[in-house]
Amino acid sequence: MSDIEARVRRLEDRAEIYDLAVRYFLASDFDDFDAIADAFAADGVFSAGGFPGATGGSGIADMIRQARTAFGTTIHTPHYVLVDFIDEDHATGVVGAHLEIATGGTTVFGAVRYEDEYVRLDGRWRFASRNMRTIHVGPWEEVASSLTSPLPVRWPGADAMASDYAAKD
Repeated sequence: MSDIEARVRRLEDRAEIYDLAVRYFLASDFDDFDAIADAFAADGVFSAGGFPGATGGSGIADMIRQARTAFGTTIHTPHYVLVDFIDEDHATGVVGAHLEIATGGTTVFGAVRYEDEYVRLDGRWRFASRNMRTIHVGPWEEVASSLTSPLPVRWPGADAMASDYAAKD
């Protein structure tokens, strides 16, 4: 493969990984559990901070289906996708996103980062692992102070918790 072909291939790979992240968010928002399952490698892993999550596309889709029973409308909005290639078929990445979620009779807003590992299987990029890490989340009326609090994770009906990232003074 020539240098220009390799560079074009890398750009195509980067675009496909970005699309994978967006398709995952849309599938989550529209309860497309088949698309969620298909986004992961057969032995793929999903976790959320300290929560172990699930393994395998169908297991991950089932976990998300169960979590969605507590949610109404959701909007996942990616802001950036940073990809680092390890080799031709493996990459790591970080996806920064905001979430808007109807739950517990209120709208919750938050910022998260997904720490991802990607693998190319059968010519397609998929998630090998996806770890959602929460920066802050809470009802709209609490968002004004959530980033200035040592406990910025405020799900309705649960005790406030620390972020998955160290707070800055």
